[in-house]
Amino acid sequence: MASVIPAAGTLPWRRRKGRLEVALVHRPKYDDWSWAKGKLDPGEQPCVAAGRETLEETGLRVRLGIPLPTATYTVLDAQGAPASKEVHYWAAKVTGGTGALEHEIDEVRWVEVRAAHELLDYKRDREQLLALVRADRERALKTWPLVLVRHAKSRPRSSWRGDDRKRPLDAVGRAQAEHVSRILATYGVQRVVSSSSARCVETVEPYAASLGARVKAKDALSEEGFAEDARPALAHLDRLLDQARPVVVCSHGPVLPSLLEVLVRRVAVDAACAESRDCQACAREQLDAAVTSSMRKGEVLVAHLSGSGAAARVIAVERIDT
Repeated sequence: MASVIPAAGTLPWRRRKGRLEVALVHRPKYDDWSWAKGKLDPGEQPCVAAGRETLEETGLRVRLGIPLPTATYTVLDAQGAPASKEVHYWAAKVTGGTGALEHEIDEVRWVEVRAAHELLDYKRDREQLLALVRADRERALKTWPLVLVRHAKSRPRSSWRGDDRKRPLDAVGRAQAEHVSRILATYGVQRVVSSSSARCVETVEPYAASLGARVKAKDALSEEGFAEDARPALAHLDRLLDQARPVVVCSHGPVLPSLLEVLVRRVAVDAACAESRDCQACAREQLDAAVTSSMRKGEVLVAHLSGSGAAARVIAVERIDT
């Protein structure tokens, strides 16, 4: 069986004079035009690799949006044997960067989508472009992320003598929190909200620190507060939908299903599948599965939404382990 080489990349997009444009890269070694992409580092999540590789190849910092179709094709591995390369792609908005190029890329070119279709050297790369154009026509390209996180692994209840709300993360949980931080940065999360319990706050604290921000701790999102009255937690989620800003909410296994059910009711008709059009779980199925089987400790669920308030709709969903 051929080995699988995991990789990830992006389709940076922008609108100029009302026209949709995308950024392509030229590799002098192969004299080809393609998307910014590259192999995953050991232990790296594809979404994190997509942002990192885009920065390294183009000098542009991006915020990931909706997932696009995955490309799979045959290459030769380091030993010269056939291998299957699997590249995960995302739509991406440029948020900064110098535009300085690395040695493998000699030009980054912004072009309208029709020109991009002609310029791309590989048929497989046109599938992502077509998905991007389709999302734009359906007003599903401009999205914002609402990220739900189940707290990372914590000290066992059986070995903790004090107030359960103060039970901290263990060593594995602290490592998971660092992965969570890198994932949240990839999606450009701007606000950090959490249950007031220590294990939740500690899960998202590294990311808040990287922003120079404070975790907004809410008793209503704790197990104890939710068990007493679920309405304040649900009302807080409604307020976040009204604000429509990239946000993360960290909470507990017993609380998250109710929050997820709110998102289930917001799934847009024909919402995109996570990762690609041909994956087996659509956005609603992803959310339903998270409700029924419970999110794993340290798991990140990214809901890509368009609109705000009562008009907010889930366009795509991703579930990411740490």
